[in-house]
Amino acid sequence: MTQPWYRQFWPWFIIALPATVVVAGIATAIIASKDGVNLVAEDYYKQGKEINQDLSKFDRAEALNVHIALNLQESELTLKPVSGDLVPNQALRLSLFHPTLAGRDSDYLLTSDASGVYRLHLDHPLTGKWHIRVDAFDHEWRLQETVHFPLAAPVELDPKGR
Repeated sequence: MTQPWYRQFWPWFIIALPATVVVAGIATAIIASKDGVNLVAEDYYKQGKEINQDLSKFDRAEALNVHIALNLQESELTLKPVSGDLVPNQALRLSLFHPTLAGRDSDYLLTSDASGVYRLHLDHPLTGKWHIRVDAFDHEWRLQETVHFPLAAPVELDPKGR
């Protein structure tokens, strides 16, 4: 006596192959819709022109001899001016850019405490590779550096770090 088809191995094996592909395709579509890759900008020409204008900000930072020490202790990021012709107690703009996850990018406006140190309390400690950008409040100069967290020692941001 032969068994009905639904009790045999081979029909289920043949059905399982395309069913697995359908499930994998749906999972891939869900992942792609959540975190789209933002590697190519649609207005790349305009952004390229803006980059050339921004280079003058690095030159201005070099002319002012601006150097800032960056440190991260647990979830507190500190910026301490080391040298340069800076306006005392001027606010700084800090931008943190993740190399691959644009959703984790953030911008902050920092003011100094009485000792001249700029502090930022983060919700989560930073780990991995990050691009750090520090701008003067009036956008006169800019420093930029790629940093790997956690830090073993403070990192000095200087105009040649671009």
